[in-house]
Amino acid sequence: MAITIGVDIGGSHISSAAVSDGNFKIVPGTYFSGAVDSKASKEIIIKKWAEIINQTIQAIEGGQELNGTIGIAFSMPGPFQYQNGIAMFEGNDKYEALYNVSVADELSKYLSEKDVSFRFLNDASCFGVGGALKQGVKAGTNKVIAITLGTGFGAAFLDNKLPVTQGSNVPHNGCLWDKPYRDNIADNYFSTRWFLNQYEKSTGQKLTDGVKEIASIENYATAKIFDDFADNLSEFLTPYIVDFDADLLVIGGNIAKSNRLFLNKLGENFKKQNISLPISIIENTEETSILGSSYLFNEAFWEKIKAELPYF
Repeated sequence: MAITIGVDIGGSHISSAAVSDGNFKIVPGTYFSGAVDSKASKEIIIKKWAEIINQTIQAIEGGQELNGTIGIAFSMPGPFQYQNGIAMFEGNDKYEALYNVSVADELSKYLSEKDVSFRFLNDASCFGVGGALKQGVKAGTNKVIAITLGTGFGAAFLDNKLPVTQGSNVPHNGCLWDKPYRDNIADNYFSTRWFLNQYEKSTGQKLTDGVKEIASIENYATAKIFDDFADNLSEFLTPYIVDFDADLLVIGGNIAKSNRLFLNKLGENFKKQNISLPISIIENTEETSILGSSYLFNEAFWEKIKAELPYF
């Protein structure tokens, strides 16, 4: 690829940036982002995506004509057919206008450059790959579990940067959000709505600004919520960490920005289970996902994963 562009698609945003093939860093001046109405029509959504990506393309061009194909790699939430680039959003309250739509075919109509190639990977996996790349070459960090804590609960299991989605040592599809925990599923315990529900139960008050708002209220009630969160998360993750024999836990997402309120307790809980596991907090989750998606145009990496891209 002459140029690689990484794109992070969220439930209400898109971010795009060019990534240097040499050092896997975002090229200065090429990062752009914008809000997206995920309930809008197909045309409005695709045009908004193209608008942001075109800003990155124009920043790279700098008024000069590009030679060669532009590789555009997407960090894309599911459900999605990652091998052929077809969106399968249905019944999940976001981007449903794109159901059964080829993102590559539709997006190509609105991009300022036509010589482009598209590749897609699950957003949680992209964050995990990006998180692993950020660690650099460190001894003993081959097996990484990466989780994102925010509106939803994302997870990826990586062995030498390769997402692992099947096998006896990982959960089905390499996902954790849908796995049973206590009286429900994990997504309902390790997401923003759990914090909001717990705060309302504890104080009788409703908050609207998410975990950041709760973190700013320093009292017994909020301290207990974060302690309970750390207890729940360590209890839930422990068997998966043991089964995968993980060397590193990477945590991102908006909730990770409040890590000062739960990280110590989380680490202490792991030690009580005889798990000595380094924990890396990544606060710039979108940029990390962009870096991870761009790695799809590392041909050696792509050859290893392209035949096993998840269909969900």
